[in-house]
Amino acid sequence: MPKGSAEKLFDQLAKGKPVPAVVLQGTDSYLLEMCRKKIVDAFVPDGARDWAVAKMSARESGWDEIVARAQMLPMLAPRQVVFVQDAASVERLGEKSREEVIKILGEYLSSPAPHTVLVLEAASLDARQKFAKLLAEEALIVELTIDPASAVLLAQEMTTEAGVKIDRDALALLSELVNGQPARLRVEIEKLAAYANGAGSITVSDVEALVVSERKNTVWQMADMLAGGRRGEALAFLDNLLREGEQPQMIVGALATSYRRLVEARELPVTMNKFQAAQRLHTWPDVAEAALRNAHRMPKKRLLAGLVALADADSRLKSSNPDPRALLEFLIVRI
Repeated sequence: MPKGSAEKLFDQLAKGKPVPAVVLQGTDSYLLEMCRKKIVDAFVPDGARDWAVAKMSARESGWDEIVARAQMLPMLAPRQVVFVQDAASVERLGEKSREEVIKILGEYLSSPAPHTVLVLEAASLDARQKFAKLLAEEALIVELTIDPASAVLLAQEMTTEAGVKIDRDALALLSELVNGQPARLRVEIEKLAAYANGAGSITVSDVEALVVSERKNTVWQMADMLAGGRRGEALAFLDNLLREGEQPQMIVGALATSYRRLVEARELPVTMNKFQAAQRLHTWPDVAEAALRNAHRMPKKRLLAGLVALADADSRLKSSNPDPRALLEFLIVRI
């Protein structure tokens, strides 16, 4: 089955479509918990959840036990949901043990229990391994990511829940700074709500004071360096990001978002003002202005080649035992 986003999963659940097996792949804790809740809400009545929702560990439970639980008829409910945490631990098993798991799971997925939704959770999977290939063929793979426009809307919902107001530009800037990651959005909005303390709307100045000042280096600045051919600066900047604790996979994801925006910006007139560009690109005006400027400094062929290189880097980061720093440095040189 093809990969999809959390939003596509929600759409499928809303339509009542059956999903016998789902893989939740990613590290965003907010989206993970949201997907768990949506799946349970869709298939298990509230009063039956003590019996019809099970949580198991791929490291601690044998896969024969997991499959047996999935095949067991649910109590007091027409359907059950079985969550399996750390499914990627299969990839760290010896070859014989991996093959045994693939055989057990493959037999189940070829004829899944109609009363069970089997949900496998994994931070990442190595697409080259048989286990990941089996899941790609037989299960719905859900990447725990959302697009930039949806991230802004989600951030707006979070601010409403937090009981604070936030200016539109401040919201776009905040989403940009955390690369649209819902878990990080939640943390920053809670901090901003405490900072505002009921004193009107959160502004761009508030975001700059509380969020930007804490992060002297932000990933989206790197695109400007690369567009100008300043690879030496970009490599030094990368070193600072890694020292500040930015995760390699998040760096690649942020760069991919920047490059996709550059491709979109290249279709806009170079004379367009930053406010119009911000509306078209769904981002903060200053970021839109930079994207518009940089997009016309880089041939479209180079931008598309950069996206291919970023996709390759993302795949390699998800493989077994990569050297993240070396991989990222090679990526910077390549794009």
